[in-house]
Amino acid sequence: MSFSLLSGSSLLMKRHPFLPHAMLAVGCALASMAIAPASALPPVDDLPEEVLRTEIITEARSPLDGSPLTAAEYAELQAEFETRQDEFRPPVSRDIAEVIRLLYLRRAIRSVFPFLLP
Repeated sequence: MSFSLLSGSSLLMKRHPFLPHAMLAVGCALASMAIAPASALPPVDDLPEEVLRTEIITEARSPLDGSPLTAAEYAELQAEFETRQDEFRPPVSRDIAEVIRLLYLRRAIRSVFPFLLP
């Protein structure tokens, strides 16, 4: 008894008469996907993130009113904010400051030795 590929494929065709059409549809779909241009690419004029990360920012906006500032003016404004921050810090009694320091110390000890303190 000889078995050939042609006899097997004709048997398959008799059972599934729409198989050649399905194979043709799949082949056309694959061919059209190979020819279609890539739509996931960014536009040509778009700068890559790597280039944007290396750019030095020389202009800024004021956090107070949003007006444009130069880099030097922005640095002066930040330094002024840091000096004024100490002026506006509310006074804390020594007892409360000591409790806060002890809580920070307790947290540091618990992060290193979690089994020592409850």
